[in-house]
Amino acid sequence: MPSAIPGETSHSLLYPLSGDQAPAGLLHLARRLLGQRLFEKLMKMTFYGQFVAGEDQESIQPLIQHNRAFGVGSILDYGVEEDLSPEEAERQEMESCTSAAEKEGSGEASDDGFSAIKLTALGRPQFLLQFSDVLTKWRQFFHQMAAEQGKAGLAAVDTRLEVAVLQESVAKMGIASRTEIENWFTTETLGVSGTLDLLDWSSLIDSRTELSKHLVVPNMQTGQLEPLLSRFTEEEELQMTRMLQRMDILAKKAAEAGVRLMVDAEQTYFQPAISRLTLEMQRRFNVEKPLIFGTYQCYLKDAYDNVTLDVQLARREGWCFGAKLVRGAYMAQERARAVEIGYEDPINPTYEATSAMYHRCLDYVLEELMHNAKAEVMVASHNEDTVRFTLRRMEELGLHPADRQVSFGQLLGMCDQISFPLGQAGFPVYKYVPYGPVMEVLPYLSRRALENSGILMGGQRQRQLLWQELMRRLRTGGLFHRPA
Repeated sequence: MPSAIPGETSHSLLYPLSGDQAPAGLLHLARRLLGQRLFEKLMKMTFYGQFVAGEDQESIQPLIQHNRAFGVGSILDYGVEEDLSPEEAERQEMESCTSAAEKEGSGEASDDGFSAIKLTALGRPQFLLQFSDVLTKWRQFFHQMAAEQGKAGLAAVDTRLEVAVLQESVAKMGIASRTEIENWFTTETLGVSGTLDLLDWSSLIDSRTELSKHLVVPNMQTGQLEPLLSRFTEEEELQMTRMLQRMDILAKKAAEAGVRLMVDAEQTYFQPAISRLTLEMQRRFNVEKPLIFGTYQCYLKDAYDNVTLDVQLARREGWCFGAKLVRGAYMAQERARAVEIGYEDPINPTYEATSAMYHRCLDYVLEELMHNAKAEVMVASHNEDTVRFTLRRMEELGLHPADRQVSFGQLLGMCDQISFPLGQAGFPVYKYVPYGPVMEVLPYLSRRALENSGILMGGQRQRQLLWQELMRRLRTGGLFHRPA
């Protein structure tokens, strides 16, 4: 195993070549041609064997124990993403996460470990889609009002609306009576500053309160005012309650076992609702330390706004911020949907822009960690430059590995030359360990293949590092040396 973080590497190929749907098509074609049994055997010898730990939580234990011997922990994830009914996906997600929490806590996995969950498996994705649409429209309305007050272009965390001017604008729209409008913006909820920021604005439709039927926004296509929550029925309200209850069950089980829950990021058309529900759980459970971690995808143009707003919210409300930063995983779907529906592409235009966004968000969070000993971040990256950036900034800010405020994460089957040297050097580092039956994790494998369309280039890099290590051991007479 290499003894240090190696030299420069090529782009991690977040922005792949054309043919975005090729991996899924090839996998399904191979299945038809080879038949079920032979196809599964081939998968276990190739993609499945590379990126998936095993079929169940018993079969993955040897791998978890092996990684732990090198100082590398585990993030257990039942790797089913699609192709199941909502009810079956929900049942399996609940069972696997509960069992994972119990195994982590009993010492069968890694100390102080994680279990990953996807909220689309804990409820109906259609509800998340509708709730996200509501939250997005409400946020857009805030920025529209900011533009009318001459405050366009400011970072979201720095944008504040003059309440008196806002009330006047809303009154002219005929949304509600002046008395009702004044009740929206009271000193009890907003203080006495006379201004309101995006956090205040978002609290007006906070899921802890009754969603107001008076909230309306302009329809950008028709120019007419329409109720913001017109699509929300009693069934959708019930869906939100049920999803929070399921998250609550998992969070309590994790807390009992001493395990943390990592809520995965998903597509942008689900993500606003996922982020809002994750914040609800962080308010409840991140009291003494971060138990619930949210995920921020830095290939999104609004990633910095999302990170800074949530850090500010944690400060304001007094709970512990916990986050995982990733570059992103759903680029092809995002761009295809933007073209199909006709909205602005939410993805940064280049890999360099995404890396700059990642480092900007990370630097902001590291600065927060310097002042707040209870906040934590996981740097989930396969990019060696990002790892070096993190190590340098940790040293500059006085953030020590033993404090375990900063951890690192990589996917199983990728970038061992980063994970294992970090683990042996005493840094908290984790491998994302997906598991599940071959046929049920096909969508996950398809996405892995798509995200890593440069896998051959990555393999060439791995071979180069192994060759360098072999030559080093031959020169030093330590061919059979085993790390401590």
